[in-house]
Amino acid sequence: MKHVLLLSTGGTIASMPGKGGLEPAISGEALLNRLGDLHGRFHVEVKQILNLDSSNIQAEEWKLMARTVYENLEKYDGFIITHGTDTMAYSASMLSFMLPALHKPVVFTGSQIPLDDMLTDARNNLFCALAAVEAGICGVSVAFNRHIIRGCRAVKVRTMGFDAFESVNARYLGEIFANGLRVYDRQEPREDRLRGLMDSVSTDVFLLKLIPNTNPKFFDHLIQMGYRGIVLEAFGAGGMHFHRRDLVEKLNMLKDHGIVMVACSQCLYEPSNLTIYEVGRKLLDCGVIPAGDMTTEAAVTKLMWALGQTDDPEEVRKIFSHNFTGEISEQTIEGASQ
Repeated sequence: MKHVLLLSTGGTIASMPGKGGLEPAISGEALLNRLGDLHGRFHVEVKQILNLDSSNIQAEEWKLMARTVYENLEKYDGFIITHGTDTMAYSASMLSFMLPALHKPVVFTGSQIPLDDMLTDARNNLFCALAAVEAGICGVSVAFNRHIIRGCRAVKVRTMGFDAFESVNARYLGEIFANGLRVYDRQEPREDRLRGLMDSVSTDVFLLKLIPNTNPKFFDHLIQMGYRGIVLEAFGAGGMHFHRRDLVEKLNMLKDHGIVMVACSQCLYEPSNLTIYEVGRKLLDCGVIPAGDMTTEAAVTKLMWALGQTDDPEEVRKIFSHNFTGEISEQTIEGASQ
């Protein structure tokens, strides 16, 4: 029998109608009770650590989740974290970095429809999470719509559909079919990964999606506001404009101020490659770190996490050159900066 700790944080799965709309109201114990008989396969204990819409989950809540898992790591065979879907990909990515080399499953799940609604997808998603624990899929993952996704590769792509999450630039860890769970990757921890709890993060990270006509003066404000890191969602394989509204001078100014810059693509699939076009090479010339095929959520949380470990921009660059938890394909680390 698997011993599981269910950490309840709120979200749609635990929501009920309130005066201002849906709001988290169902306790973790009530969630568990609505699952019914688990047929002796699981002994589940519940810990209500939060009761928030996931839009309100931030760095402080990430630390609470990571520390709760870490402090109970030896007591349970696995962990399920019920969480709102809107920022689940950020939380799953961040916990992947905070808890590297996990030798047990930590599975995020939630729902698109509240648990008490007759059409809810909550039960299926919770059972999917339990199946991931039973299968021993180590590390942080997201269980949703009968798919198991690596935590740092999950992206929410739909607001209403039950297939709300996709695994971006990586195959599923597992899928559920009529004949059971088919596991493709058990995500076993590698010996070269860091171990323990590493929950220091910097919240002074900004995400900027470049658009045509981005005003270079905007970057002056980022310096004044004390940001330490910036993730740029660049065009296509990786580019920015320097004609008429030249961003190069401002990015060099950011570098001179010790601000770390990371560039990923606005395209959801396939890697960025800053070496292909002149507009990408100018990013490299400004000292921008390529994110390869990382998701935006992984790039943002990895930069927050990296700046929590060091103040040295060169050390941050080294951190981004290492694949800690499957967040980046090994070949893109080399190819993106050549």
